[in-house]
Amino acid sequence: VQLQASGGGLVQAGGSMRLSCRASGTILSFNTMGWYRQAPGKERELVAIMIKYGPTNYADSVKGRFAISRDNARSTLYLQMNSLKPEDTAVYYCKLVEYGVNYWGQGSQVTVSS
Repeated sequence: VQLQASGGGLVQAGGSMRLSCRASGTILSFNTMGWYRQAPGKERELVAIMIKYGPTNYADSVKGRFAISRDNARSTLYLQMNSLKPEDTAVYYCKLVEYGVNYWGQGSQVTVSS
């Protein structure tokens, strides 16, 4: 399984950005997938997750602003981020869980300027 992330960059506060994560070597719809982020000096935290045969959950800090989705035909997971805030600045990682094994994308830097 390989995850190739894209997107990220610099955006002004209040702006929007979309991250993508393309999976290969697996079938997207059969797995739990999510987005995590890690800010400097902080631990990696969950942003949003689509649980296999289960609900979609969001961190309280991004509810109503971020949306996770996936295109099974393109084997791609997305994170649409709206109303971005400086505190959303972090490296964002996609994760896929297959048969109890965690696979991570390479990380995308998102910087929100005030």
